Amino acid sequence: MSVLTRDEAQTRAQFLDVHRYTIDLDLTTGEETFDSRTVIQFTATAAGDTFVELKPATLRSISLDGHPLDPADLADNRFPLTALTPGTHELRVDAAMTYSRTGEGMHRFTDPTDGETYLYTQLCLDDAQRVFAAFDQPDLKSVFALTVTAPEGWTVLGNGIADHQGNGHWTLATTPIISTYLVAIAAGPWHSVTTEHAGLPFGIHCRRSLAPHLDTDADEILDITRACFDRFHEKFDEPYPFDSYDQAFVPEFNAGAMENPGLVTFRDEFVYRSAVTDTERQTRGMVIAHEMAHMWFGDLVTLAWWDDIWLNESFAEYMGYQTLAEATHFTDTWVDFGVARKGWGYDADLRPSTHPVAPDPDAVPNTASAMLNFDGISYAKGASALCQLVAWLGEKDFLAGINTHFARHKFANATLADFIDNLASATDRDVHAWADAWLRTTGVDTLTSHIEETDNTWTLTVDHHGNRPHRIAVGAYDHAPDTHTDQLVLRDRYEIDVPQTGTPTPHPGHRPALLVLNDGDLSYAKIRLDTQSWNTVLTHLSGIPDALTRAVIWNAARDMVRDGQLAPTTYLEAARTHLPHETDLALTQGVLTFAGTHIARRYLAPEQRPAALATLTALCRDLIRRTEDGHNPGLRLTAVRHLIDAATQPDTIQDWLTNGTVPGGPELDPELNWRILTRLAVLGATDETTIATALEQDPSATGQEGAARCRAALPTPEAKATAWNTLFHDDNLSNYLFIAIAQGFWQPEQADLVHEYVPRYYPEATGLAARRGPAIADAAGRHAFPAYAVDHDSLHHGEQALNDKALTPALHRRLADQIDDLRRALAVRNAH
Repeated sequence: MSVLTRDEAQTRAQFLDVHRYTIDLDLTTGEETFDSRTVIQFTATAAGDTFVELKPATLRSISLDGHPLDPADLADNRFPLTALTPGTHELRVDAAMTYSRTGEGMHRFTDPTDGETYLYTQLCLDDAQRVFAAFDQPDLKSVFALTVTAPEGWTVLGNGIADHQGNGHWTLATTPIISTYLVAIAAGPWHSVTTEHAGLPFGIHCRRSLAPHLDTDADEILDITRACFDRFHEKFDEPYPFDSYDQAFVPEFNAGAMENPGLVTFRDEFVYRSAVTDTERQTRGMVIAHEMAHMWFGDLVTLAWWDDIWLNESFAEYMGYQTLAEATHFTDTWVDFGVARKGWGYDADLRPSTHPVAPDPDAVPNTASAMLNFDGISYAKGASALCQLVAWLGEKDFLAGINTHFARHKFANATLADFIDNLASATDRDVHAWADAWLRTTGVDTLTSHIEETDNTWTLTVDHHGNRPHRIAVGAYDHAPDTHTDQLVLRDRYEIDVPQTGTPTPHPGHRPALLVLNDGDLSYAKIRLDTQSWNTVLTHLSGIPDALTRAVIWNAARDMVRDGQLAPTTYLEAARTHLPHETDLALTQGVLTFAGTHIARRYLAPEQRPAALATLTALCRDLIRRTEDGHNPGLRLTAVRHLIDAATQPDTIQDWLTNGTVPGGPELDPELNWRILTRLAVLGATDETTIATALEQDPSATGQEGAARCRAALPTPEAKATAWNTLFHDDNLSNYLFIAIAQGFWQPEQADLVHEYVPRYYPEATGLAARRGPAIADAAGRHAFPAYAVDHDSLHHGEQALNDKALTPALHRRLADQIDDLRRALAVRNAH
């Protein structure tokens, strides 16, 4: 499949105006293909040649202005349209298209629970051509009129209101002007909950086997949807631009969600079959808000080319967290962002593959390179930059600039230059200079505090390593007057600009026990504490009154570990000391996740891993004891999960599995059952018979994935050989089953058993990516990579593999990042 270049897109955009797509899809033609008939009405602005994209199983016919063309002219998913004359044209295409098993194009899924089949589209970034013939680029927007034939008993959802005309025939309301990648349908025997709000139909949908779980949470999901919808209308002058708002929770979805106008698709793990924490519910709420923000940022006003991904994603990320906090009871969203999301941005920004939030257009020469930028920089760093922009500009001027942007570019396309000009129109500040410093540069600044103390005053100097300006808050904390507690109290919080100008202002009194730069986490930078402040943190971190301040400090500790400046064991000791007293669940989950994955699995040598797991086990037991009275079920669930993952002996978790409950709760649900069984498989304490019995008891899609993960984790040569062969040689394997097997395969406890597969991984993954495309390539690089193998041989194999010219862009980028992380892990081990 060829990729579209930026130059080709610009040339075609100047040559064509696209007016209308009329698309007829027949989903009743079998399990492998569906029929797609497309009529495109467009105008050529001059005489010349162009092409239309299409990736069919069979191209039956194609005609231009009533004249048949030769289907054999289709080459590499492009059909040439030559000798076009200036004026209007009509292209008709009749093709059979292939269903996907990888979450790209038209994905087909059969639910193992009840045998029902579901279909949905995922067309971003350039997969419209897998469903219908298209001029597949974001700045050739058009209106779309779709009709769909589906099996009787199915419901069809789309960008507009769907009208069932009987006998499985559906007509979808013609869309406003949108981009090809935003066209969407979802078809199947959906379970639906519908309502009305603000005069529009709202609906949430899932497969029937999940109906009881969606019904349980329907009020919460719809309440969040309505609250965010209303809050966006308070912020934005432009009203919601589409005729309905459906949210479909679909199976085997690769991303978290997709902002199709009027039909947002979510991964259906957000319909919870098992117990979850309030932090996980908050994450679902944030994703709902994030995707709704896209109705304006991305759908109403769309990027002109993929170098401006950040105009979609950074804004939706920022608005998702901010609007959820303003409109719902989830008021501490930025704590979760700080401890769980922001590190994604920092990590990406420190790798060789880093790029500016708004890269130079020449750095995104084609759609394959654009796909690589859906990363921690475009999301987390971009959202952090917007936090800083709002702190510097003020929310009033920020929103005024945004509303000007919408008014000028609605139902059209816009660029970074357009956006900055619109912001500048709302303020006297030099927004262009701010954008150059924040959006056009790479890397993470480091801010280090230095305190000089005299008899009666203290003075703060900030050492600034980097080039960006920062408006930050500084928090000064003292020990509580009651010397019998570990609490700290805020003495003062004030704002400063970095770099500092002039002579720093002395502050009266003795120096604070703890001084925190970027208190409130409104900027994006590594923070380094002065020595006395760090000593206070080690003994009093859990006594800091504000969770967001604690998040800033935990992030600083995380960065120091990754930079080799703090021993991983010191981080573990801090977690062991302070998490038993932590009151914020997002912080507890974030710290335990970093400790259990990065530290115990990668940053500590194999001989140190048992002690690290013992520390985590003891910590989790403390948290379980702390919650025996049932007052904090989310914390208890978090502790139970992490205790299972850290278990080095099977006895305790085997007893839980046998009894169906953790003593004192919770009772085991499907998620905990499969988590325990996976860990028992790693420890060699279960077998195929037990796994098969568990699958009989839970034959759902997640049960299938759980069984596949367990089987791959069994510590036998036969199990590993079977898993390996399935991963790399079964090209019908779905994306989710691929991920499940990959997650089970590599285990630190089984290093000797899987060692021989490390050098085999690179050529096998290269061939797999070439055969199966970007989604599986990304999964192979993300989940099937031998991350456990932190040694120089593994690094050598990886560095050699990066020179292989057969690597696809998606796999090359993922491997480059993994190998840099491996290099960093080795450096951390060598530093201590």
